[in-house]
Amino acid sequence: MGMEAGLVEQGREKVGFANKVGYVHKIIKKKKSSRRIKRTLPLVPKALQELFVSCRDIFKGPSTVPLPQDVKELCHIIDNMKPEDVGLSRDLQFFKPGNTIKGNPRVTYTTIYTCDNFSFCLFFLPATGVIPLHNHPGMTVFSKLLLGTMHIKSYDWVDHDTDNLDNSVPPSRLRLAKLKADDIFTAPCNTSVLYPTTGGNIHAFTAVTPCAVLDVFGPPYSKEDGRDCSYYKDHPYTAFKNGDILAAEEEKEQYGWLEEIEMPENSKMDGIEYMGPQIIDTC
Repeated sequence: MGMEAGLVEQGREKVGFANKVGYVHKIIKKKKSSRRIKRTLPLVPKALQELFVSCRDIFKGPSTVPLPQDVKELCHIIDNMKPEDVGLSRDLQFFKPGNTIKGNPRVTYTTIYTCDNFSFCLFFLPATGVIPLHNHPGMTVFSKLLLGTMHIKSYDWVDHDTDNLDNSVPPSRLRLAKLKADDIFTAPCNTSVLYPTTGGNIHAFTAVTPCAVLDVFGPPYSKEDGRDCSYYKDHPYTAFKNGDILAAEEEKEQYGWLEEIEMPENSKMDGIEYMGPQIIDTC
């Protein structure tokens, strides 16, 4: 990617390196009385550890959705999280205004923690970087923009029979969806919650400036368990003859037809090892 970024060590020591976003632990090897002196790792940030403990208690596995009071608790924790809680700094070159990536602006991701019931991931989008329209089947997702400015577009499914559509796209691949968000967001902003069937479960990200996004998935993606990612292309509601499903003209702008497509080229991401503050797993 040609990305130059890094994460912050305790005491705000910044380390920059190309093509990776990670947290660097320096190990000092020094002969002194025939002993090796190793630099101690930083303490886990309180907010990150609280997030882990709450998720461990709240997420109960597939086919379950957190209770409203649990959603409120997680939102409170994530709303108050700062980039530094996952080792990021606003001062990194990657997040500086005007920083651009030449060529294909690929997205980078790293997994902070994962288990059968939930996972934490960070996504790094360079300016103009895109995560195409995709879904989160059977999952509840808490998403927070930690750094940058981003355009977010999201939909929820609307149950409707598409057999009578007069169009060139196979009806089985078209489905009516209601627009939930189509706006630009700038960090810091509140956590968004995507439920299995509501809240904008199908969404797309386009970075206006370099961005960092924290996503909490419960449960995580799993192809083996039927939670694989599908991709979509959205069409205006008026693009196809539809028997006047919606009577009011103003309503038509709030809906669209989603066509399932093959995995887009711009959906490919670069995965890197997470080297930030480590969660203390007390399970």
